[in-house]
Amino acid sequence: MACVFCKIIKKEIPYYGIYEDESVLAFLDIAPVNYGHTIVVPKKHYANFEEISDEELCKVIKVVKKIGKAIIKGLKIRGYNIFVNNNPVAGQVISHMHFHVVPRTEEDGLQLWAQGKYEEGEAEKVMKKIQLGLI
Repeated sequence: MACVFCKIIKKEIPYYGIYEDESVLAFLDIAPVNYGHTIVVPKKHYANFEEISDEELCKVIKVVKKIGKAIIKGLKIRGYNIFVNNNPVAGQVISHMHFHVVPRTEEDGLQLWAQGKYEEGEAEKVMKKIQLGLI
């Protein structure tokens, strides 16, 4: 099956466009978790976050920031969340790397995730494993 976001980028299916330049497209999510939930995608197809080049990522994140500012000004709210669901295990449904910009209000009731706590000595072990991944 062809990528839904690639079809949107090619204007093969309708969408509610918010912003577009030569590298990036931003549009309303058709299944929003909150009023104004916006998707920001690179026009070039990258299946996940690891695939996108640093140069392309910079272009996308600049648009994410621009959309965040527009959400605050246009919807007259004070905050938003920025998410990347990277790979299916993390909730990525469409295999085209994208950012979610989700407007927030004090009374929206949106719950993101429960916070946990490390056991004694566990945080240091996790830290070392992640640091090894940097090598």
